[in-house]
Amino acid sequence: MPISSALEILFFTLGLTYKVNLLKKQQDEAIQEQLRLTQENQQLIETQNHVLEDKVEQRTAELQESLTTLKATQVQLIQKEKLASLGELTAGIAHEIQNPLNFVNNFSEVSVELVEELKGEAQAGQTDEVIAIATDLSQNLQKISHHGRRASAIVKGMLEHSKGGSGEKEQTDLVRLTEECFKIAYQGYRSKHRDFSCELVTSFQPDTLFMQMVTQDIGRVVINLLNNAFYSVRERSFQRLEGYLPQIGLSITQRSGYAELIVKDNGTGIPETIREKIFQPFFTTKPTGEGTGLGLSLSHDIISKGYGGSLDVKSQEGQGSEFIIRLPT
Repeated sequence: MPISSALEILFFTLGLTYKVNLLKKQQDEAIQEQLRLTQENQQLIETQNHVLEDKVEQRTAELQESLTTLKATQVQLIQKEKLASLGELTAGIAHEIQNPLNFVNNFSEVSVELVEELKGEAQAGQTDEVIAIATDLSQNLQKISHHGRRASAIVKGMLEHSKGGSGEKEQTDLVRLTEECFKIAYQGYRSKHRDFSCELVTSFQPDTLFMQMVTQDIGRVVINLLNNAFYSVRERSFQRLEGYLPQIGLSITQRSGYAELIVKDNGTGIPETIREKIFQPFFTTKPTGEGTGLGLSLSHDIISKGYGGSLDVKSQEGQGSEFIIRLPT
């Protein structure tokens, strides 16, 4: 091989080697740069993760604080609703118990006068008068005893409504409880609205229906539904419709496997647009200060969660509403 050709091959090999080494160096540098960028990205991601974790932790703490505040507020509002119900209950009971107490006081005063008169006639030897006065006195004492027992029954009913703590269910006549609730709710509502009156229509089949229940719970639900019905018919009476008479209906029917209690009114009714919202907590159509928006929500929870029953509504705006309670028997 000529020397010139050998030199050409040598120079070509050296040049090729240089090019290969240069490309390898550039490749190594590119790899190093890629590694550097990857590390920087990894550090950036870790930094961002720490920042994000801090923000999430901070936001979680804020949300937890808000949730705690909301729960506390809800407890306060529920307590307010219970106190409002207790106030209405107390007003109704006070009115109910006042009537027999008035009779007891009146007959007691008359009896005191009769005793004094009896002493005088006895001293005068007027036997016939003594017997007549004694008869009147006996009748008075019987009336005092009768109205005293009535007052005692009202107090017993009050204790049944107000007792709490154990929450134990007991055999209770749903019909009698509903009748008592109407008396209490009606008198309580009239104590705030002296001009209010309504007609009561009842249908109880059977006349007695004993069930296992916490009397306070079911009583609270019935009284709440009645107060809403009173409000509705009173609002409609303000419309001065010709021939309109406020009417409340109470019906209890024993069905197969459950008891059905309906509270019906011919009041203003519930607009279809809000009908699905009425059992939501804090929803109310009453003016500010007249309702907490918790009555129906609490009632729905008591029936559905406490008894596995249901509380539904049927209503037509301008015609009235029906609230239907179904309790498993």
